[in-house]
Amino acid sequence: MKQYRPVRFLIFLLTICICFVTIHSQCPPTLPVPQPMPAPPPPPPPGPSSKPCPPHGTYKFPPAPQPVPSLAPCTCPCPSDPSPRQEPPKNVTVPALFVFGDSLVDTGNNNNVSTPLRCNFRPYGIDFLQGVPTGRYSDGKVPSDFLAEYLGIKSLVPAYMDPKLQPDDLLTGVCFASGGSGYIPLTPTYLNVIPMLHQLAYFQQYIARVKKLVGQEKGDHIIANGLAIVIAGSNDMGITYYGPGGQWVKDDIYSFTSNMVDSATSFAMQLYGYGARHIGVAGMTPLGCIPAQRTLKGGPHRKCAEDVNYAAQLFNAKLSTALGHLAKTLPDSKLVFMDIYSPFSQILQNPADYGFEVINRGCCGTGLVETGPLCNQETSTVCRNISAYLFWDSFHPSQRLYEILTKILVKKYMPLLF
Repeated sequence: MKQYRPVRFLIFLLTICICFVTIHSQCPPTLPVPQPMPAPPPPPPPGPSSKPCPPHGTYKFPPAPQPVPSLAPCTCPCPSDPSPRQEPPKNVTVPALFVFGDSLVDTGNNNNVSTPLRCNFRPYGIDFLQGVPTGRYSDGKVPSDFLAEYLGIKSLVPAYMDPKLQPDDLLTGVCFASGGSGYIPLTPTYLNVIPMLHQLAYFQQYIARVKKLVGQEKGDHIIANGLAIVIAGSNDMGITYYGPGGQWVKDDIYSFTSNMVDSATSFAMQLYGYGARHIGVAGMTPLGCIPAQRTLKGGPHRKCAEDVNYAAQLFNAKLSTALGHLAKTLPDSKLVFMDIYSPFSQILQNPADYGFEVINRGCCGTGLVETGPLCNQETSTVCRNISAYLFWDSFHPSQRLYEILTKILVKKYMPLLF
């Protein structure tokens, strides 16, 4: 059983309190959440339900989808990846990109949600087009943008919640991700962000809007031939298990990661039920090596938190196995686990090979704890050479690292997704 640490909780809780006091009063009203259509029945029989989380936050969650059977505890923490490396597919046209998850891919949805977890202010976006902060958790672009660019779809992926969203943007795909969200229902309640299930509900709403624009047949074609990408899990681990949520989570790390995997596979299954056929689900990064975890758990020498990295690898291994099994039951689908841990670790171990000089703190402020509202123009300085930093703030990679990682993932996994 995991032992909860009061000191770590107080530090994290203080950070959250500062966020609320700083900008909560400026947030607009929460947008109404559409109700999702019933989830498609899973091919395998449903497994046991995970333990419900305690009431918290302001969202009223839709009924949770039925999870696939829980997996036995993994004996090897390394994610399995038997797929051979291939060159990107030739003459493949991807009409649209649909992005789900957390702050790693959020392109501004939190700007329009009643949450303190925002970054639509300087110095965020300092390297974006004309230096405009857009709500992306980076100094510039995020993987959503780079992926759409590499696929030849468009240069930027708009946030679905953006009130200025244009019809043409709908037809080529949008981002539903929300910074601070996660697979575990408790996770998004801490800072009142968009839960993963609500992202699915917005996807259903999006599909209806697309079909209204172009008709049923073409709308079905866009959804079936588009690419759905899911990146989440870091907040479940960093906030709900190792952060303030630890006081409610009594599961050991094996049970907790199994619950995460159940939710992740159910999410992929519902995407398939809504018509998506090309679905990539990314694993977790080496979470123990982000500056915030180094600060909290790395000790005086600010080393990586190895227990957190082990938990991330454990989740990745289970998710890879579960998605592999699920893919065999979904006709005409390309469901692929995307290992982001390995290339990220390679860069961490050999930063000079990629032109990075600083890997243990972010560029914004001290780079130890600043993220979101704590990284702002009034209270934080910015490093002189952003391109030399692996991380932009204490949680999020720099635009340059995002670009490198996205290129690696596109080259490796696009042949498997199409």
